[in-house]
Amino acid sequence: MAEGPYFIGVDVGTGSARAGVFDAAGGQHGAHSAEIAIHREPGGIVEQSSADIWAACCASVRGAVAAAGIDPADVAGLGFDATCSLVVSGDGGVPLPVGEPGAPDRDVIVWMDHRATEQAARINAGDHAVLKYVGGRISPEMQTPKLLWLRENRPDVFDAAWQFFDLTDFLGWRATGAIARSSCTVTCKWTYLAHEERWDPEYFRAIGLGVLADEDFARIGTDIVRPGTRLAAGLTPDAADALGLAPGTAVGAGLIDAHAGGIGTVGPEEGPEANLAYVFGTSSCTMTSTAEPVFVPGVWGPYFEAMVPGLWLNEGGQSVAGAAIAHLVHHHPYAPVAAKKAEAKGMSLPNWLAEEAAKRSAGASAVSLADGVHVVPEFLGNRAPFADPDTRAVILGLGMDDGVDGLVALYVAGVCGIGYGLRQIIDAQATRGIRIRRVVLSGGAGRHPIVRQLLAGSAGIEIAIPAAEEPVLLGAAILGSVASGGYADIRDAMSQMTRFSDRFAPPADAAAAHARRFEVFENMQALARDAK
Repeated sequence: MAEGPYFIGVDVGTGSARAGVFDAAGGQHGAHSAEIAIHREPGGIVEQSSADIWAACCASVRGAVAAAGIDPADVAGLGFDATCSLVVSGDGGVPLPVGEPGAPDRDVIVWMDHRATEQAARINAGDHAVLKYVGGRISPEMQTPKLLWLRENRPDVFDAAWQFFDLTDFLGWRATGAIARSSCTVTCKWTYLAHEERWDPEYFRAIGLGVLADEDFARIGTDIVRPGTRLAAGLTPDAADALGLAPGTAVGAGLIDAHAGGIGTVGPEEGPEANLAYVFGTSSCTMTSTAEPVFVPGVWGPYFEAMVPGLWLNEGGQSVAGAAIAHLVHHHPYAPVAAKKAEAKGMSLPNWLAEEAAKRSAGASAVSLADGVHVVPEFLGNRAPFADPDTRAVILGLGMDDGVDGLVALYVAGVCGIGYGLRQIIDAQATRGIRIRRVVLSGGAGRHPIVRQLLAGSAGIEIAIPAAEEPVLLGAAILGSVASGGYADIRDAMSQMTRFSDRFAPPADAAAAHARRFEVFENMQALARDAK
């Protein structure tokens, strides 16, 4: 085992918190996860509890340190990343209910919550200058539509709030007592203009949130810092006790979860400007770095220093990706039988189907297994490049095959549909002059080689695989390494702690098939938009 210092990354996803212990070379020494409860209601309502999330973080850190077998005193730094969920805190951090008053512990509006779709539409109807930094249209997954929903539907909660936090920044406050916000969170999800170091008060007044401007933005952030900046004096005694670490352990200002994946993946070879980060999990996120700002309709950004210091970030992605595949395959008649077989092998249904596709393709391109079946997997709208939350999935070519072959065909078509959506984002950016060399893939939904092959073919570009087993955790740990002084800045840490382990080129023998299928994909997508 390498000697210390060690750095811990904590990644808070939608359903769990995970922690990983890393050394200064990026080697992982232990990891642990803990589940997080989630509450759903009709109308796109998705809520969580910040207390439950913090408890899961503490359990995951303690478990990771135990798994690594290290002395907690050798942990020099800690970094958090999280989903871009909204936390509403009363005085001193007391949770305030974001939904039903009878559930005061549910103080988090989860990123995927779409209760503010109507508010987002109203905002988008205005000619607001800040919208050009979100591809021209704000998403209901961002924070100002959610804040407007709260003010209009839960005015007592809105008025009682002491702070409105992005989840990452809440965790930084819970750990250190600092209410500083990361430039990543407020720039990407709150309309902060990082390149000008200011909020736009006229925007907030125009959309009905003028009270925040009148307060000089005290409840959404006046101290904005770069990711990795050391927060306060490090862990407070109470937080250190809960996490099982030493008081004063350095904590870096955090990142949105996908952006931590970017930090943990795009550093090798030509570096961030050549490598597009693609985090393929429950949803997907694409992150492209440029030296100068580039405006791409339907793609969020450009955001200054939201991920890599000195660079602008364009962010795209799909509102559901891994979740879309899981939802898709459960519609098939054979799914219950396949699910039992998958469970018997300790696998998820999508992973079991990936294995089945690999067996059936026998070294050839798996796209042939989906011959005649086509899927546009936009079950929760199109995040990029069309920025349309109202689009829905389209399936074409289903027959009467109710056996495993039909299910595998549907699965393969769904994965190809994800890849064609990725191709559209790459193409939209290319038309504005953003040229990349490869896509660097991370996230649990993209672990199987057959998925990587299908994505390379359908997106038409090389897929590189980071050496880190958990690149999102590594990205969060890099924040701790910078906060502790182990590295000068994020770019320095990326160059020393990240590398590639594998590559997947687009299969030449499948290029024609993917070209035909991509044309069908775009036609289906256009027809669905016209039919709304």
